[in-house]
Amino acid sequence: MYKTILRPILFRFPPETIHRLIMTCLKIGGKIPGGRALIRSLCTYRHPSLEREVFGMRFPNPIGLAAGFDKNAEAYDDISALGFGFVEVGTVTPKPQPGNPRPRLFRLPADQALINRMGFNNHGVENMQRNLRGRDRRTIVGCNLGKNTLTPNEEAPADYLRIFRCLYEYVDYFVVNVSCPNVKNITALQNRESLYEILQGLFDFRRGQNQYRPILIKISPDLDFEQLDDMIAILKETPLDGIVATNTTTSRAGLQTNKKTVNAIGNGGLSGAPLTARSLEVIRYVHEKTEGRYPIIGVGGIMTPEDACNMLDAGASLVQVYTGFIYNGPAFVKRICKLLRQRAEGPTVPVSEKPTETSDQK
Repeated sequence: MYKTILRPILFRFPPETIHRLIMTCLKIGGKIPGGRALIRSLCTYRHPSLEREVFGMRFPNPIGLAAGFDKNAEAYDDISALGFGFVEVGTVTPKPQPGNPRPRLFRLPADQALINRMGFNNHGVENMQRNLRGRDRRTIVGCNLGKNTLTPNEEAPADYLRIFRCLYEYVDYFVVNVSCPNVKNITALQNRESLYEILQGLFDFRRGQNQYRPILIKISPDLDFEQLDDMIAILKETPLDGIVATNTTTSRAGLQTNKKTVNAIGNGGLSGAPLTARSLEVIRYVHEKTEGRYPIIGVGGIMTPEDACNMLDAGASLVQVYTGFIYNGPAFVKRICKLLRQRAEGPTVPVSEKPTETSDQK
């Protein structure tokens, strides 16, 4: 129904308009008595075989929503009701910023892809802090950290540290984003010296806290293997807890969409099906080079339940979806979870089996 009826209607409107509409509907549904429980009953599939122990936390399933959807931490509990095992909010910056000029988000249906150059548009860390106060701790929430566009790279460590300090008690893990291609010069921070300087401040602050929050770095799919080795070295040489692989790509290789259309769109990070093979390659490489000793969150090009399984098989401890969620609709996570259970327990598990009753339903 989603692909044949609803998606064609939604895709007639600008992507940002539809995103705002979906966020509004989720927040309204969460405020209606019983609304969130109804969504959860329709979209959530729970079973003990889906649970994962990662970073010392118990995830109800390994499927998360990637950063960029709930930029300001406005609807993470409502999003969780769609079946996600965890939600990553952000990217957040210290000060509010509007992001890049519109239009800045584009669909490529022929490739099951998106191109975005949003530019870390968000309401700032103080707004996010307010939105996270008193949150329901049953939802595992991560936070993606970025620097303000106007902050020079040499001052970037102060931006990351400010967010980290402000949100430390409110989220469950942090991701340092230095790989987004849509913020000027930020990818230049993907070198040892810059990353060490950013991370050292976070590590120093964490050592003085009573609670431990995992810190990960999000890497680009456009790194070559020598650069990937540098990221792996940093992972091994510091108290980092893991890697998120991968961000969007600047590559336009192999697209089915008309080249004139792609050129007219211009710059931006490409996500979706064209990224599947490269993300899988990076995950497998990092997993093998680290001998599986560090958690990897796999993201990029998960467009089918099989894609999610392949990433987990390649060494990812958890996975995240975004573009695949847009193209497949609200039942996507449920479909992935059903396949994971079938793979765990054999082909005899009936796909029509109802999900386990959740706490919201009890």
